[in-house]
Amino acid sequence: MKNELFQIGPFTVYGYGLMIAVGVMAAWITAEYRAKKMKMQYEHIFYLVIWCLVGGMLCSKLLFWITEWKELVRNPGFVLNTIGDGFVVYGGIIGGVLAGWLYCRIKKLNFLAYFDLVIPSVALAQGFGRIGCLLAGCCYGRETDSAFSITFHDSEFAPNNVTLVPTQVYSSVLDFLNFAALLAIAKRKKTDGQVGACYLIFYSAGRFILEFFRGDLVRGSVGNLSTSQFISIFTFAAGNILLMRCGRSRQSKKR
Repeated sequence: MKNELFQIGPFTVYGYGLMIAVGVMAAWITAEYRAKKMKMQYEHIFYLVIWCLVGGMLCSKLLFWITEWKELVRNPGFVLNTIGDGFVVYGGIIGGVLAGWLYCRIKKLNFLAYFDLVIPSVALAQGFGRIGCLLAGCCYGRETDSAFSITFHDSEFAPNNVTLVPTQVYSSVLDFLNFAALLAIAKRKKTDGQVGACYLIFYSAGRFILEFFRGDLVRGSVGNLSTSQFISIFTFAAGNILLMRCGRSRQSKKR
């Protein structure tokens, strides 16, 4: 795969950055379109996207530094050397949700309603983001003898000239399927919060399984689990708790 796509004068367009930008734009457009269709206050969507993007980037970077705490202790300059690279998706999810909650609280909006509205678009953005990972060669898989594999020849992250499990492809496909499933659930939801809960459940389950095929073990671990698998346990539980609370809320409204 090739991360440096083309140049415009002195500027180089990188595949990873381009896919992130495409993902953010796709999230904004689809969320705003659905807000208008559902007669929600669509003028908040742009600001929600910005808040979630900033919160997500800050937390994803913070979680990356936390997972690299040994290197950070050994070399404090590691912080400055990794400002532009090294992000953890789960940090982005957690930070984005917290930023969205804070925005809704400030603007006195129903957080769960907007959570349900925006979260399918987050899954869509993640699908494009994983294509960026494929182009850059990051988030790579384990070495494999399978015919369905990928070999990098000029990656700064993945081992070159080695057949690897194409985890980026699997992740991207799962994210796009998650987007489609959440849209279907949104059409049939009975109470606010159900779509967001399903996102947490689906993403956590898929991520937990995919982690067994990842090869970039430098990301850290908690016991026998990768850091992401460890976090997945809690986000999966949070999704189930939220889904149960939504069910109880629906039952109480019927009484």
